[in-house]
Amino acid sequence: MLDQRGRLLVAALGFAGLRPSSHDRTLRVLRSWLDSCAGVGRIAVGMARQGYDLRLTRYDERGWRATFYTSGMEHSPTSATATAWEPTPWRAVQGAAWEVLRKASVDSRASGHDS
Repeated sequence: MLDQRGRLLVAALGFAGLRPSSHDRTLRVLRSWLDSCAGVGRIAVGMARQGYDLRLTRYDERGWRATFYTSGMEHSPTSATATAWEPTPWRAVQGAAWEVLRKASVDSRASGHDS
């Protein structure tokens, strides 16, 4: 179940996934806040507060893979909660985090724990 910070992270990642128009200043500001190494750190900390660990791997010039695992679990390829492969580290982290939080939100509603 996501806490208030987790729900805010879902909203930020959801809006960050939108394609901003040239006149949409709010989305451009959000993207500049998240599309950076500092943004990777913000998401990693937010996800840690929700109970997830991040593994971020660079594969030469081919791209980045971000993988989230449930905290406290042995981190093996079969225990991954969500993963994303993207050309930049921030997009990979955003994509994997979005997938984890989306699943958690759906699971929370399905079990009747939505507050």
